[in-house]
Amino acid sequence: MVASVARGVILVHSSPRALCPHVEWAAGRALGRAVNFSWGDQPVLKGAQRAEYYWEGLPGMGAALASSLRGWEHLRFEVTEDPTAGSDGGRWLHTPDLGIFYAQTDSAGNVVVPEDRIRYAMEVGGSNPAELHRELRVALGQAWDDELEPFRHASDNSSVIWLHKVG
Repeated sequence: MVASVARGVILVHSSPRALCPHVEWAAGRALGRAVNFSWGDQPVLKGAQRAEYYWEGLPGMGAALASSLRGWEHLRFEVTEDPTAGSDGGRWLHTPDLGIFYAQTDSAGNVVVPEDRIRYAMEVGGSNPAELHRELRVALGQAWDDELEPFRHASDNSSVIWLHKVG
């Protein structure tokens, strides 16, 4: 039996320059091999660096990578893992103020909100549409997306475009 290969991307949106080698070390330790990121300036935050790194590993590696990177003050990152034949995809978001958020993703990269989480949002929201809206935003990780969006746009001029599942 051939093991599935998981693929994904580490997006370091902002890291203090002094932390960059430690981020590479932590990612390499999780992957079981040395890695070298191509660091560039993060124009949204003076003195910060940003990087993107495409990775391959066993299914579940996204969680290991996110765990290895979380907890550093001032580090903003995303880790994605594409779904495989035997495992769901995932997305981990981290900001210094909010901590870490995880969501399952489908084959198109959309966040999948489990049925029980939607039922909980409906229960808490009751007949109050604003409360239901708030609960669904929490379930989707909207606060993390809102905080990371300016940092994502800073990479729009990047010369690297990752194409997954081409062909």
